[in-house]
Amino acid sequence: MYAVIRTGGKQYRVETGDELAVELVGADDGAELELAPVLVVDGDNVLATPKQLEGTVVKAKVVGETRGPKIDGFVYKPKSNNRKRYGHRQHLSVLEITAISGAEKAAPRTKAASKAEAVDGDESQE
Repeated sequence: MYAVIRTGGKQYRVETGDELAVELVGADDGAELELAPVLVVDGDNVLATPKQLEGTVVKAKVVGETRGPKIDGFVYKPKSNNRKRYGHRQHLSVLEITAISGAEKAAPRTKAASKAEAVDGDESQE
């Protein structure tokens, strides 16, 4: 089972037990977070719509903070003796994914179920 979560303007594919570095979340070390998933895949079960994802939560624990890779920049303007160097390291939070919950309620997707939903959806729009 895996999920796709969104945090800090980026999306990450996570499984239980994964550690990942994300933009600062503003929580202390050891704090528990609940992240809303964008997608959950459990074998043949795929939850992707907001209605299907209701009540589904990815739980994570803040392990610590770190810094990203060094980015070196250099600006040079010819014939004017202008040179400027700069560097940047992004501060990141390290999260450990502890659980993906709420995905057990979904039924596997079949072609018959998809066709039935499409027919029901067409009737409700009229």
